[in-house]
Amino acid sequence: MGDSSASYIHMVHHLIEECLIFNMSKEECMEALSKHANVKPVITSTVWNELQKENKEFFEAYIKGGDQRAIEVEQRQRIQTQFNASIKENQKN
Repeated sequence: MGDSSASYIHMVHHLIEECLIFNMSKEECMEALSKHANVKPVITSTVWNELQKENKEFFEAYIKGGDQRAIEVEQRQRIQTQFNASIKENQKN
């Protein structure tokens, strides 16, 4: 692997770390890097997978936390929908 290849992989690694800071999923990160940094999704996926192998415990916790955030978002949306329905009902009366 040449120096330019190694530096490119290092750059993708750094960009993935930025995605993690923003709590992005692997798919969201692949899309963001493709759109904003012109990194092919297969490259992002490969580097992500290698990071995941090297940092198994971190990624298990990260993915579990992401699942919990998704549940919380869904609950907030349900509460908001119920709240909006209640307001509309009260406005009718």
